[in-house]
Amino acid sequence: MTDLCSPTFDQLSTALGFSCAEAGGLVEIRNPFALENWTLPVLEVTIVLGSVLALVFAILRWRRHGDPTTLALWFGATAYLFIIEPPLYFPGAFGIEEHVDTMFAHNVFTVDFLWGRLPLYIIAIYPLMATLAFEIVRMLGVFRRYGVVVGAVCVGFVHHAFYEIFDHLGPQLRWWEWSTTNPLNQPMFDSVPLPSVVVFATLWPLSLALCVQFFVGRHVDCGREFSGLELFWRTIVIGILASAGTFVLPLPATVFGMGSDTVRGILYAAELVVVVIVAIPVLFRQWSRLHRETTDLPGYSNDFVRIYSVVYLGVMGVLWVSALPDYFGAVDGVTDEGDPLGNLWFTGACFVIAVLCVAAVLDVSRKPPNGSSDPDSLGKLAGRHS
Repeated sequence: MTDLCSPTFDQLSTALGFSCAEAGGLVEIRNPFALENWTLPVLEVTIVLGSVLALVFAILRWRRHGDPTTLALWFGATAYLFIIEPPLYFPGAFGIEEHVDTMFAHNVFTVDFLWGRLPLYIIAIYPLMATLAFEIVRMLGVFRRYGVVVGAVCVGFVHHAFYEIFDHLGPQLRWWEWSTTNPLNQPMFDSVPLPSVVVFATLWPLSLALCVQFFVGRHVDCGREFSGLELFWRTIVIGILASAGTFVLPLPATVFGMGSDTVRGILYAAELVVVVIVAIPVLFRQWSRLHRETTDLPGYSNDFVRIYSVVYLGVMGVLWVSALPDYFGAVDGVTDEGDPLGNLWFTGACFVIAVLCVAAVLDVSRKPPNGSSDPDSLGKLAGRHS
Protein backbone atom coordinates (compact mmCIF):
# COMPACT_ATOMS: atom_id res chain seq x y z
CA MET A 1 0.00 0.00 0.00
CA THR A 2 2.40 2.61 -1.31
CA ASP A 3 0.29 5.61 -0.36
CA LEU A 4 0.83 4.70 3.30
CA CYS A 5 4.58 4.15 2.95
CA SER A 6 6.07 7.19 4.61
CA PRO A 7 9.74 7.84 3.82
CA THR A 8 10.74 6.95 7.39
CA PHE A 9 8.86 3.66 7.43
CA ASP A 10 10.22 2.80 4.00
CA GLN A 11 13.75 3.39 5.27
CA LEU A 12 13.19 1.31 8.41
CA SER A 13 11.55 -1.58 6.56
CA THR A 14 14.40 -1.67 4.04
CA ALA A 15 16.88 -1.89 6.92
CA LEU A 16 14.90 -4.84 8.27
CA GLY A 17 14.98 -6.58 4.91
CA PHE A 18 11.48 -6.15 3.49
CA SER A 19 9.75 -3.72 1.19
CA CYS A 20 7.15 -1.37 2.59
CA ALA A 21 5.42 -1.17 -0.79
CA GLU A 22 5.04 -4.96 -0.95
CA ALA A 23 4.13 -5.61 2.68
CA GLY A 24 0.93 -7.58 2.20
CA GLY A 25 -2.52 -6.23 3.05
CA LEU A 26 -4.88 -6.28 6.00
CA VAL A 27 -3.70 -9.81 6.82
CA GLU A 28 -0.69 -11.70 5.53
CA ILE A 29 0.60 -15.16 6.47
CA ARG A 30 4.18 -16.20 5.76
CA ASN A 31 6.29 -19.31 6.03
CA PRO A 32 7.78 -19.23 9.57
CA PHE A 33 10.95 -20.91 8.27
CA ALA A 34 11.53 -18.09 5.77
CA LEU A 35 11.65 -15.21 8.25
CA GLU A 36 14.69 -13.01 8.92
CA ASN A 37 16.15 -15.47 11.46
CA TRP A 38 15.09 -18.39 13.66
CA THR A 39 14.44 -16.22 16.71
CA LEU A 40 11.38 -14.55 15.13
CA PRO A 41 9.12 -17.64 15.05
CA VAL A 42 10.38 -18.73 18.49
CA LEU A 43 9.39 -15.36 19.92
CA GLU A 44 6.08 -15.44 18.05
CA VAL A 45 5.07 -18.88 19.34
CA THR A 46 6.08 -18.07 22.92
CA ILE A 47 4.09 -14.85 23.08
CA VAL A 48 0.99 -15.93 21.14
CA LEU A 49 0.66 -19.24 23.00
CA GLY A 50 1.07 -17.49 26.32
CA SER A 51 -1.53 -14.87 25.47
CA VAL A 52 -4.07 -17.48 24.39
CA LEU A 53 -3.53 -19.48 27.57
CA ALA A 54 -3.88 -16.31 29.65
CA LEU A 55 -7.23 -15.63 27.98
CA VAL A 56 -8.40 -19.19 28.59
CA PHE A 57 -7.48 -18.93 32.26
CA ALA A 58 -9.25 -15.57 32.56
CA ILE A 59 -12.45 -16.95 31.03
CA LEU A 60 -12.39 -20.06 33.22
CA ARG A 61 -11.84 -18.01 36.34
CA TRP A 62 -14.82 -15.80 35.56
CA ARG A 63 -17.10 -18.74 34.74
CA ARG A 64 -16.06 -20.93 37.66
CA HIS A 65 -15.42 -18.35 40.39
CA GLY A 66 -17.24 -15.21 39.27
CA ASP A 67 -13.98 -13.26 39.16
CA PRO A 68 -13.60 -11.29 35.89
CA THR A 69 -10.59 -9.21 37.00
CA THR A 70 -8.08 -11.03 34.81
CA LEU A 71 -10.49 -10.99 31.88
CA ALA A 72 -10.96 -7.23 32.21
CA LEU A 73 -7.18 -6.90 32.33
CA TRP A 74 -6.70 -9.01 29.18
CA PHE A 75 -9.26 -7.13 27.09
CA GLY A 76 -8.37 -3.77 28.64
CA ALA A 77 -4.77 -4.27 27.49
CA THR A 78 -6.00 -5.23 24.02
CA ALA A 79 -8.26 -2.18 23.85
CA TYR A 80 -5.30 -0.04 24.86
CA LEU A 81 -3.27 -1.54 22.01
CA PHE A 82 -5.84 -0.66 19.37
CA ILE A 83 -6.16 2.88 20.71
CA ILE A 84 -2.42 3.59 20.89
CA GLU A 85 -0.74 1.65 18.08
CA PRO A 86 -2.60 2.47 14.80
CA PRO A 87 -1.82 6.23 14.94
CA LEU A 88 1.85 5.36 15.44
CA TYR A 89 1.79 3.15 12.34
CA PHE A 90 -0.14 5.55 10.11
CA PRO A 91 0.35 9.12 11.38
CA GLY A 92 -0.61 10.47 7.95
CA ALA A 93 -3.94 8.63 7.93
CA PHE A 94 -4.76 10.08 11.36
CA GLY A 95 -3.71 13.60 10.38
CA ILE A 96 -0.88 13.85 12.90
CA GLU A 97 2.09 13.48 10.54
CA GLU A 98 3.19 17.07 11.27
CA HIS A 99 3.60 16.18 14.94
CA VAL A 100 4.36 12.43 14.96
CA ASP A 101 6.63 10.84 12.40
CA THR A 102 7.05 7.05 12.21
CA MET A 103 8.78 6.00 15.43
CA PHE A 104 9.60 2.37 14.61
CA ALA A 105 8.91 -0.50 12.27
CA HIS A 106 8.31 -4.14 13.19
CA ASN A 107 9.90 -6.85 11.12
CA VAL A 108 7.54 -9.17 9.26
CA PHE A 109 6.50 -12.30 11.14
CA THR A 110 4.42 -15.39 10.32
CA VAL A 111 1.16 -13.49 10.79
CA ASP A 112 0.97 -9.75 10.11
CA PHE A 113 -1.81 -7.21 9.93
CA LEU A 114 -2.10 -3.70 8.48
CA TRP A 115 0.41 -3.87 5.63
CA GLY A 116 3.30 -5.22 7.66
CA ARG A 117 2.85 -2.83 10.56
CA LEU A 118 1.27 -5.05 13.20
CA PRO A 119 2.54 -8.60 13.83
CA LEU A 120 0.16 -10.94 15.63
CA TYR A 121 2.62 -11.38 18.46
CA ILE A 122 2.46 -7.64 19.22
CA ILE A 123 -1.30 -7.92 19.70
CA ALA A 124 -0.63 -10.87 22.00
CA ILE A 125 2.21 -9.38 24.03
CA TYR A 126 0.16 -6.56 25.55
CA PRO A 127 -2.32 -8.78 27.44
CA LEU A 128 0.28 -11.49 28.18
CA MET A 129 2.82 -9.19 29.81
CA ALA A 130 0.09 -7.31 31.68
CA THR A 131 -1.30 -10.59 33.00
CA LEU A 132 2.08 -11.84 34.20
CA ALA A 133 2.87 -8.60 36.05
CA PHE A 134 -0.61 -7.97 37.48
CA GLU A 135 -1.12 -11.51 38.70
CA ILE A 136 2.31 -11.72 40.35
CA VAL A 137 1.48 -8.60 42.35
CA ARG A 138 -2.01 -9.91 43.09
CA MET A 139 -0.74 -13.32 44.25
CA LEU A 140 1.54 -11.52 46.69
CA GLY A 141 -1.49 -9.73 48.13
CA VAL A 142 -0.16 -6.24 47.47
CA PHE A 143 -3.49 -4.78 46.32
CA ARG A 144 -5.26 -6.11 49.38
CA ARG A 145 -2.71 -4.80 51.86
CA TYR A 146 -1.48 -1.56 50.25
CA GLY A 147 -4.39 -0.47 48.06
CA VAL A 148 -5.02 0.33 44.41
CA VAL A 149 -2.34 2.96 43.78
CA VAL A 150 0.60 1.21 45.41
CA GLY A 151 -0.45 -2.09 43.85
CA ALA A 152 -0.54 -0.46 40.41
CA VAL A 153 2.95 1.00 40.93
CA CYS A 154 4.21 -2.49 41.77
CA VAL A 155 2.60 -3.85 38.60
CA GLY A 156 4.43 -1.19 36.59
CA PHE A 157 7.71 -2.19 38.24
CA VAL A 158 7.28 -5.93 37.65
CA HIS A 159 6.12 -5.36 34.06
CA HIS A 160 9.17 -3.18 33.48
CA ALA A 161 11.50 -6.00 34.51
CA PHE A 162 9.81 -8.58 32.28
CA TYR A 163 9.42 -6.24 29.32
CA GLU A 164 12.92 -4.76 29.24
CA ILE A 165 14.44 -8.22 28.89
CA PHE A 166 12.58 -8.34 25.58
CA ASP A 167 12.96 -4.65 24.71
CA HIS A 168 16.77 -4.60 24.82
CA LEU A 169 17.12 -7.72 22.69
CA GLY A 170 14.73 -6.90 19.84
CA PRO A 171 16.84 -4.41 17.85
CA GLN A 172 19.88 -6.70 17.77
CA LEU A 173 17.82 -9.67 16.53
CA ARG A 174 15.89 -7.50 14.04
CA TRP A 175 12.51 -7.92 15.66
CA TRP A 176 11.99 -4.21 15.02
CA GLU A 177 13.91 -1.06 14.10
CA TRP A 178 13.69 2.27 15.92
CA SER A 179 13.89 5.61 14.15
CA THR A 180 16.84 7.14 15.98
CA THR A 181 16.34 10.53 14.33
CA ASN A 182 12.80 10.95 15.65
CA PRO A 183 12.79 13.52 18.49
CA LEU A 184 10.07 11.54 20.28
CA ASN A 185 12.53 8.65 20.66
CA GLN A 186 15.13 10.80 22.36
CA PRO A 187 17.17 10.31 24.39
CA MET A 188 18.30 6.82 23.46
CA PHE A 189 19.36 4.28 26.08
CA ASP A 190 21.73 2.26 23.91
CA SER A 191 19.44 0.68 21.25
CA VAL A 192 16.19 1.53 23.09
CA PRO A 193 14.55 4.96 23.42
CA LEU A 194 14.36 5.99 27.06
CA PRO A 195 10.67 6.95 26.55
CA SER A 196 10.01 3.28 25.68
CA VAL A 197 11.89 2.13 28.78
CA VAL A 198 9.76 4.36 30.99
CA VAL A 199 6.42 4.90 29.27
CA PHE A 200 5.69 1.62 27.50
CA ALA A 201 7.50 -0.66 29.92
CA THR A 202 6.37 0.98 33.17
CA LEU A 203 3.77 3.72 33.02
CA TRP A 204 1.22 2.15 30.69
CA PRO A 205 0.94 -1.10 32.71
CA LEU A 206 0.80 1.04 35.86
CA SER A 207 -2.06 3.01 34.34
CA LEU A 208 -3.81 -0.17 33.15
CA ALA A 209 -3.49 -1.90 36.53
CA LEU A 210 -4.81 1.19 38.31
CA CYS A 211 -7.90 1.24 36.08
CA VAL A 212 -8.52 -2.52 36.25
CA GLN A 213 -8.27 -2.66 40.02
CA PHE A 214 -10.36 0.49 40.48
CA PHE A 215 -13.18 -0.46 38.13
CA VAL A 216 -13.24 -4.24 38.64
CA GLY A 217 -10.69 -5.77 40.98
CA ARG A 218 -11.51 -3.96 44.21
CA HIS A 219 -15.22 -4.67 43.75
CA VAL A 220 -14.51 -8.36 43.16
CA ASP A 221 -12.41 -8.37 46.33
CA CYS A 222 -15.50 -7.20 48.20
CA GLY A 223 -17.60 -10.03 46.77
CA ARG A 224 -19.41 -8.20 43.98
CA GLU A 225 -20.33 -10.03 40.78
CA PHE A 226 -20.57 -8.40 37.34
CA SER A 227 -22.90 -9.12 34.47
CA GLY A 228 -21.50 -9.44 30.97
CA LEU A 229 -22.79 -5.99 30.01
CA GLU A 230 -21.28 -4.36 33.11
CA LEU A 231 -17.95 -6.01 32.43
CA PHE A 232 -18.07 -4.94 28.78
CA TRP A 233 -18.51 -1.22 29.40
CA ARG A 234 -16.05 -1.22 32.28
CA THR A 235 -13.43 -2.88 30.07
CA ILE A 236 -13.93 -0.25 27.36
CA VAL A 237 -13.53 2.49 29.97
CA ILE A 238 -10.39 0.77 31.27
CA GLY A 239 -8.83 0.78 27.79
CA ILE A 240 -9.67 4.46 27.22
CA LEU A 241 -8.55 5.70 30.64
CA ALA A 242 -5.39 3.60 30.60
CA SER A 243 -4.52 5.28 27.28
CA ALA A 244 -5.19 8.69 28.82
CA GLY A 245 -3.02 7.74 31.78
CA THR A 246 -0.15 6.94 29.44
CA PHE A 247 -0.40 10.51 28.18
CA VAL A 248 -0.76 12.10 31.63
CA LEU A 249 1.83 10.20 33.65
CA PRO A 250 4.89 11.17 31.58
CA LEU A 251 3.81 14.83 31.25
CA PRO A 252 6.65 16.15 33.46
CA ALA A 253 9.17 14.79 30.95
CA THR A 254 7.24 15.64 27.80
CA VAL A 255 6.41 19.21 28.90
CA PHE A 256 9.43 20.38 30.90
CA GLY A 257 11.88 18.44 28.76
CA MET A 258 10.52 19.76 25.49
CA GLY A 259 13.57 21.82 24.63
CA SER A 260 16.33 19.50 25.84
CA ASP A 261 16.98 15.79 25.40
CA THR A 262 19.11 15.85 28.53
CA VAL A 263 16.38 17.38 30.70
CA ARG A 264 13.82 15.02 29.18
CA GLY A 265 16.02 12.03 29.91
CA ILE A 266 16.57 13.11 33.52
CA LEU A 267 12.84 13.55 34.10
CA TYR A 268 12.00 10.20 32.50
CA ALA A 269 14.64 8.52 34.64
CA ALA A 270 13.30 10.29 37.73
CA GLU A 271 9.82 8.87 37.14
CA LEU A 272 11.28 5.39 36.83
CA VAL A 273 13.28 5.90 40.03
CA VAL A 274 10.10 6.87 41.89
CA VAL A 275 8.44 3.63 40.77
CA VAL A 276 11.49 1.62 41.87
CA ILE A 277 11.69 3.35 45.27
CA VAL A 278 8.03 2.58 45.98
CA ALA A 279 7.85 -0.94 44.55
CA ILE A 280 10.98 -2.67 45.83
CA PRO A 281 10.35 -2.12 49.57
CA VAL A 282 6.66 -2.97 49.22
CA LEU A 283 7.26 -6.19 47.29
CA PHE A 284 10.07 -7.28 49.60
CA ARG A 285 8.14 -6.54 52.79
CA GLN A 286 5.04 -8.28 51.48
CA TRP A 287 6.96 -11.39 50.42
CA SER A 288 8.91 -11.42 53.68
CA ARG A 289 5.72 -11.18 55.72
CA LEU A 290 4.03 -13.96 53.77
CA HIS A 291 7.19 -16.09 53.95
CA ARG A 292 7.17 -15.89 57.75
CA GLU A 293 3.43 -16.22 58.32
CA THR A 294 0.80 -18.70 57.21
CA THR A 295 -2.17 -17.06 58.90
CA ASP A 296 -2.84 -14.29 56.41
CA LEU A 297 -1.90 -15.49 52.92
CA PRO A 298 -3.76 -13.87 50.02
CA GLY A 299 -5.63 -17.08 49.20
CA TYR A 300 -5.30 -16.38 45.48
CA SER A 301 -3.38 -18.56 43.06
CA ASN A 302 -2.73 -18.49 39.33
CA ASP A 303 -1.03 -21.66 38.13
CA PHE A 304 -0.76 -20.32 34.58
CA VAL A 305 1.26 -17.26 35.61
CA ARG A 306 3.53 -19.24 37.93
CA ILE A 307 4.35 -21.71 35.15
CA TYR A 308 4.39 -19.44 32.12
CA SER A 309 6.50 -16.76 33.74
CA VAL A 310 9.20 -19.44 34.05
CA VAL A 311 8.66 -20.42 30.40
CA TYR A 312 8.93 -16.81 29.26
CA LEU A 313 12.12 -16.16 31.21
CA GLY A 314 13.58 -19.45 30.00
CA VAL A 315 12.93 -18.63 26.34
CA MET A 316 14.26 -15.10 26.72
CA GLY A 317 17.34 -16.50 28.43
CA VAL A 318 18.00 -18.84 25.50
CA LEU A 319 17.49 -16.03 22.98
CA TRP A 320 19.85 -13.75 24.89
CA VAL A 321 22.51 -16.47 25.09
CA SER A 322 22.21 -16.98 21.33
CA ALA A 323 22.82 -13.25 20.82
CA LEU A 324 25.86 -12.96 23.08
CA PRO A 325 28.55 -13.96 20.55
CA ASP A 326 27.51 -11.12 18.23
CA TYR A 327 27.05 -8.86 21.24
CA PHE A 328 30.61 -9.32 22.47
CA GLY A 329 31.96 -9.14 18.92
CA ALA A 330 30.31 -5.80 18.25
CA VAL A 331 32.24 -2.60 17.70
CA ASP A 332 30.99 0.76 19.00
CA GLY A 333 27.63 -0.73 19.96
CA VAL A 334 26.91 -2.23 16.53
CA THR A 335 27.25 -5.87 15.42
CA ASP A 336 29.03 -6.99 12.25
CA GLU A 337 25.58 -7.14 10.62
CA GLY A 338 24.91 -3.50 11.50
CA ASP A 339 22.43 -4.18 14.33
CA PRO A 340 22.46 -2.01 17.48
CA LEU A 341 23.01 -3.47 20.93
CA GLY A 342 20.83 -3.22 24.00
CA ASN A 343 22.24 -2.71 27.48
CA LEU A 344 23.40 -6.07 28.86
CA TRP A 345 23.90 -4.90 32.44
CA PHE A 346 20.47 -3.31 32.63
CA THR A 347 18.91 -6.42 31.12
CA GLY A 348 20.76 -8.58 33.65
CA ALA A 349 19.30 -6.51 36.49
CA CYS A 350 15.82 -6.93 34.99
CA PHE A 351 16.40 -10.70 34.77
CA VAL A 352 17.33 -10.79 38.46
CA ILE A 353 14.23 -8.81 39.46
CA ALA A 354 11.91 -10.94 37.31
CA VAL A 355 13.39 -14.18 38.67
CA LEU A 356 13.03 -12.95 42.25
CA CYS A 357 9.38 -12.02 41.62
CA VAL A 358 8.64 -15.46 40.22
CA ALA A 359 10.51 -17.13 43.09
CA ALA A 360 8.43 -15.09 45.55
CA VAL A 361 5.09 -16.28 44.19
CA LEU A 362 6.37 -19.85 43.97
CA ASP A 363 7.47 -19.64 47.59
CA VAL A 364 4.16 -18.21 48.76
CA SER A 365 2.16 -20.71 46.73
CA ARG A 366 3.90 -23.64 48.43
CA LYS A 367 2.73 -22.50 51.86
CA PRO A 368 -0.71 -23.72 53.02
CA PRO A 369 -2.86 -20.66 53.86
CA ASN A 370 -4.37 -19.91 57.25
CA GLY A 371 -2.12 -22.44 58.94
CA SER A 372 -3.76 -25.36 57.20
CA SER A 373 -1.76 -28.53 56.71
CA ASP A 374 -3.73 -29.46 53.61
CA PRO A 375 -1.37 -29.04 50.63
CA ASP A 376 -4.34 -28.51 48.35
CA SER A 377 -5.90 -25.76 50.44
CA LEU A 378 -4.39 -22.95 48.42
CA GLY A 379 -5.88 -24.42 45.28
CA LYS A 380 -9.25 -24.61 46.99
CA LEU A 381 -8.97 -20.99 48.04
CA ALA A 382 -8.09 -19.96 44.50
CA GLY A 383 -11.79 -19.70 43.78
CA ARG A 384 -12.35 -17.16 46.52
CA HIS A 385 -11.92 -13.46 46.04
CA SER A 386 -8.49 -12.33 47.16
